[in-house]
Amino acid sequence: MKILVTGGTGYIGSHTVVELQQKGFDVIIVDNLSNSDINVLSSIEKITGIKPEFEEFDMIDRDKTADFFKRNNDIQGIIHFAAYKAVGESVEKPLMYYRNNLFSLVNILQGMKDNNIENFVFSSSCTVYGQPEELPVTEDAPVQKAESPYGNTKQISEEIITDTVKSTDIKAIALRYFNPIGAHESAIIGELPIGIPNCLMPFITQTAIGIREQLRVFGGDYNTPDGTAIRDYIHVVDLAKAHVIAVDRMIKKKMKKDFEVFNLGTGNGFSVLEVIKSFEKVTGEKLNYRIVDRRAGDVEQVWADTKFANDELGWKAEKDLDEMTLSAWKWELALKNLQT
Repeated sequence: MKILVTGGTGYIGSHTVVELQQKGFDVIIVDNLSNSDINVLSSIEKITGIKPEFEEFDMIDRDKTADFFKRNNDIQGIIHFAAYKAVGESVEKPLMYYRNNLFSLVNILQGMKDNNIENFVFSSSCTVYGQPEELPVTEDAPVQKAESPYGNTKQISEEIITDTVKSTDIKAIALRYFNPIGAHESAIIGELPIGIPNCLMPFITQTAIGIREQLRVFGGDYNTPDGTAIRDYIHVVDLAKAHVIAVDRMIKKKMKKDFEVFNLGTGNGFSVLEVIKSFEKVTGEKLNYRIVDRRAGDVEQVWADTKFANDELGWKAEKDLDEMTLSAWKWELALKNLQT
């Protein structure tokens, strides 16, 4: 079974490629390398013994995408990760986010339709819920107005997929992630942001190792126990395994509906300060951090009700917060050793 993974050299994509290969799938990656490194292919090979097939181009290019699908019409399924993903950046550069995240999706779905490829797993996000009225949030929760252009691209993408599924033979599963952190236990792959990180965990590890002078905690006045924002953090390997299950579910025709949606989280909410305390505890490193003003586009608190994914997919997140933060630190130390 040949699976296309768009954005497969990125953070979640690379971990998912490892899990797919270890389950016997053939993988082809398409990535424009705008926020990843070509050396990730060799890192994947070190873990699995298999270097995935790779093509470098941007799927917002309609002609290149169409040509790719003509040459690879034996693909059995697609996992679509390739998208810009930073909430703060999307507020500053909304047109860049709408162009990249939506045009690439349309081109991929068109390629699927033209080449009779039926199975599509979409990398969605808990940002589609906005600030939920009730917590924990279930898949049936009303989709609130997005707090950021990034969140809005995920909402619009799900609408595009819904309409496409209705009018074609394409089947789709949207996996709504909460907050992936951590790294592979080998410390051979992990989160590798280009430039200044937009996500909490790499900023924590880069501050601890001396790359960044200080960690900024955005907002200390939220209506939460310690005043900082609460998220549902999930280990990236737990998240990757859910994608393999989703692909397998589609190929084996086990879907109950033509478009299914699942929350992927742990079901636990942790504040930013709790993540910092976990990191300091498991590593023995003291973090230099400062609480600053809230960041535009951020929701106050959100965590998942994972019962549907647990019951229907037979999937459950296994790693706890301390395991997540420690694996991220081991990855940061491994990066430093590579660079020295």
